Amino acid sequence: MSETKKNAGCLIGAVAGAAATILSGVAFIVLLVVIASFRSGEEGLLPGPKIAHIDLEGLITSAGDFGFGGSGVSMVERLKAELKQAIEEDEVKAIVLRINSPGGEVTASDTIYHAIQEANAKKPVVVFMDSVAASGGYYAACGASEIFANETTMTGSIGVIISTISYHQLLEKVGVEAQVFKSGQFKDLLSGTREMRPDEAELVQSMVMETYDKFVGIVAAAREIPEAKLRDGIADGRIFSGAKAKEIGLVDSTGYLEDAYARARELGKSPEAKVWKIRSPVSVFEALGMVKSPASPQNRIEIDFADRIVPRLQPGMVYLLPSTWAH
Repeated sequence: MSETKKNAGCLIGAVAGAAATILSGVAFIVLLVVIASFRSGEEGLLPGPKIAHIDLEGLITSAGDFGFGGSGVSMVERLKAELKQAIEEDEVKAIVLRINSPGGEVTASDTIYHAIQEANAKKPVVVFMDSVAASGGYYAACGASEIFANETTMTGSIGVIISTISYHQLLEKVGVEAQVFKSGQFKDLLSGTREMRPDEAELVQSMVMETYDKFVGIVAAAREIPEAKLRDGIADGRIFSGAKAKEIGLVDSTGYLEDAYARARELGKSPEAKVWKIRSPVSVFEALGMVKSPASPQNRIEIDFADRIVPRLQPGMVYLLPSTWAH
């Protein structure tokens, strides 16, 4: 065989191999999407009464995930859609919402609380607090009929926080000066390039206390605890174990997820109800994000635990978070 024909044969083989790899990859992606879509509702296909299980996981934010593999849908939108699905399904008799969140944005937490409250007006909602359900996570839980926690759950942290970093002295040391042109005296509020004025500090603190007053009012109404008692040592930002939270009235019962299911069955008057875990369907882009080619060492799966340890907070946002998460 001539060298030219040999090279042509190698080229055809390489192209055919590449085409087969691409096609198999596409087929795998399609299979992922089909499986994910099926799994999102597979348990719902079972006939009979159901307890819907919904998860609220991670930092509460209204921002959509627009990164590669992201659906662009925010956790707030997703949770509202899942609650709506549970409400509209006639065979769902009650809802168990598992919360594992340190809190997050004020408005996002309030929106989720309102969605849970609306769902609870139609079908009983039982919250189960997992490892952590603090600050905004606890705020959201107040929309439910009852709250369960593990004895070791970290909860509470009833309070509001907004922080900034002052670095104007550092700029002076290195000879850097910020020049700001603004339309009003408060337009560069919380700027770290200069010392904060007393009237600015008063304005920020008043905004924090306005949000805090609303938070305390919601907890007082949901837990039937006088506001004065909450402000005197419970709602001062401190955290509690699930056992302590039960003792002071922040949760109804301690136990495990199965106990929350059992209580939901009681409230829904369906002792034989099966658990239906609602999962939003995976988009094509999310499925693409799951696939990494092993052909190149540069294409590898990276697991980033940063958001689990210290959430990436956005500047200028007000948060319902424990101080340890707000640095």
